[in-house]
Amino acid sequence: MGRKSKGSDEEEGGENGNGVVGDGGHEEKHTNYGPVVRDIIIGGADGLTVPFALTAGLSSLGSTKLVIIGGLAELFSGAISMGLGAYLAAVTERDHYLCEEQREKDEVRDKPDEEREECYVVLEKYGVPRATLVPVIDALASDAGRWVEFMMDFELKLEKPNISRAWISGATMGLSYFVGGLIPMIPYFIMSNVTHALFVSIAVTVLVLIVFGFVKNYIVMKTTRAGFYGAAQTLFIGVLAAGTSYGIVRAIDSKGGTDMI
Repeated sequence: MGRKSKGSDEEEGGENGNGVVGDGGHEEKHTNYGPVVRDIIIGGADGLTVPFALTAGLSSLGSTKLVIIGGLAELFSGAISMGLGAYLAAVTERDHYLCEEQREKDEVRDKPDEEREECYVVLEKYGVPRATLVPVIDALASDAGRWVEFMMDFELKLEKPNISRAWISGATMGLSYFVGGLIPMIPYFIMSNVTHALFVSIAVTVLVLIVFGFVKNYIVMKTTRAGFYGAAQTLFIGVLAAGTSYGIVRAIDSKGGTDMI
C-alpha cells in the first residue's frame, strides 16, 4: 500500500509539472511538459509567423482574393509539411533507439567483460571509487535487461521513445500550425478592404503572439519574468518576419515584378 501511494504521488507531480514528493515530504519543483508541449510550441510559433508574414506581404498587392488564396495554399501545405516532418523525426528517433538497444543487447551477450568495463568508466566519472562500484556492477550484470537499460540511459544517454509518439507528434504539430496560421487570415475573410484587413490582422496577431509567447515560457519555466521574455521574443520574431516579407513583396511590385503574374 505504501509503495502504491508513493508511486501515485510521483505520477501526480510529474503530470501537473509541480514536482515529485519524496518519503520525507520534500517536494522537488520540476516541470514535466515534454514532447506534446514542444510540438505545440513549434507548430504554433511557425503557424503564427510564417502565414502572417506571407499574407502581410501579399496584402501589399492590394487584392484580398490573392491574399486568401495564397494564404490558404501556404497554410495547408505548411501544416501537412510540418506534420509529416514531425512524424518522420519521431519515427527516426524510435528506429535509432531500437537499433542501439539491439546493439547493446548483442554486446552484453557477446562481450560482457568489455561492457562491465564501460559501466565502470561511466560511473567513475561521478567520482565513485572502483572498489565501491564492484557490487553495483555485479548486480547490474546479473540482470541482462536492466544492464542494457543502464547502458542506454547512462552510456548512450538515449531516452526510450513512446511507440505511439510518431503519429501523435505529427498530428499535434500539423494541427498547431494550421490553427496558428489561420488566426492572421480571419480578417481577410470578413473584410473586403485589404488595407483595413491588414491592420486588423496585425493587431490580432500581435496580441496572440504576446499571449502565446508568455504562456509557452511560463508553462515551461514557471516564472513571470520568463513569460514576459517569451512574449517579447515571439513578438519580435513575428514582426520581423512580417515586415521583411511585406517589404520584399512591395519592392518587387514597385519594380514591375508582378507584371508577369
